[in-house]
Amino acid sequence: MTEMIAVITITMLAVISPGPDFALVSRNSLLLSRRAGVLTAVGIGAGVLVHLTYTLLGVGLLMTQSIWLFNLLKLAGAAYLIWLGIRMLKSTPLDDGKNDGNGGAAAALSDLGAFRAGFLTNALNPKTTVFIVSLFMQVVQPGTPLAVQLGYGAFISLAHLLWFSLVALLFSAGPVRSRMMALRHWVDRVFGVLLTGFGALLASASLSR
Repeated sequence: MTEMIAVITITMLAVISPGPDFALVSRNSLLLSRRAGVLTAVGIGAGVLVHLTYTLLGVGLLMTQSIWLFNLLKLAGAAYLIWLGIRMLKSTPLDDGKNDGNGGAAAALSDLGAFRAGFLTNALNPKTTVFIVSLFMQVVQPGTPLAVQLGYGAFISLAHLLWFSLVALLFSAGPVRSRMMALRHWVDRVFGVLLTGFGALLASASLSR
């Protein structure tokens, strides 16, 4: 019971802490649609499963012990975030979305594109790597049955899905979105700066080792 409470508490604190996942879901919900935001959240939840899989297989421990391997993951994640950020920074008012004929903007991402963006952002996020590997190495006992560990993993993935779906619902709410849509070009640039900044921090941390 103590182990379970620790897993739940640490997971919730880690999930709600700001990061690239939050920035991406917020941006897609504000500038695209509620559907795009929720599908991005679904992708994030699926991305968590990647970290869980290699952690349960023991590869996670190897990754955190191998500096070059962990730095390689960080650089890959940094490159993806910087690429996303630059795309947002290069957007123009005409690129933000085409009018759908009803005064709104058509979604600039397909369902698969929204899911893929969330999946890659989380799957390449070394913060999630450190969180999950540390949780299973330090909190979960070696004698904990595999079924229980899989249950923890399902909870962690579900927690990400539910939290970021809530974020998507909040940021796509009518009053919030209608005010932001008038500034959509600048909102895109703000989130572009955030994602590029996250990527630059990851890259600098890797290269400084």
